[in-house]
Amino acid sequence: MKEVSPEDLQLAKAMRALSHPARLAILRYLSDIRTPCCGDVMSCVDLAQSTVSQHLKVLLEAGLIERKGQGTKNCYSICAERFGAVQSLFDRTVAPLTAKLVPQKSE
Repeated sequence: MKEVSPEDLQLAKAMRALSHPARLAILRYLSDIRTPCCGDVMSCVDLAQSTVSQHLKVLLEAGLIERKGQGTKNCYSICAERFGAVQSLFDRTVAPLTAKLVPQKSE
């Protein structure tokens, strides 16, 4: 079996982070609000603080968000550069698959 490429591992990690509805809601919230803190993020999902913290951790580990300390609080923002890289990886991975699956019109 062929070894898994580093790009495939990166894409799989990002896709895993994006695969939960609560994390998608958190990302939408972060895209609308400038550097909210963890307590603010809790307002976008009806989940316990510990659960929101766990979702933030997954997003952080995937590099999709950044954390900045402000005093005793942690504030979060979307990492636009990482999202661009994930989009590019996704396009390079999925486009060739789609091209093979979608029948080409013959002229």
